[in-house]
Amino acid sequence: MNLNLRNAIIHNVSNNTQDQLQDTIVDAIQSGEEKMLPGLGVLFEIIWQHSSEDEKKEMLNTLESGLKH
Repeated sequence: MNLNLRNAIIHNVSNNTQDQLQDTIVDAIQSGEEKMLPGLGVLFEIIWQHSSEDEKKEMLNTLESGLKH
């Protein structure tokens, strides 16, 4: 992914409230548009980088469980 794209995505949401961030995530998922995937990836990257080891394990368990259904 182009670093400029990553920075643009971060810049676009950096001042958003939690409700706005949630709306962004929900809208991106519900739209199902491929062009939204890089933005979700950047948001996940930020979540991952700022999560504890226990939180990461919980996310991985949730992901594994979700992929099996």
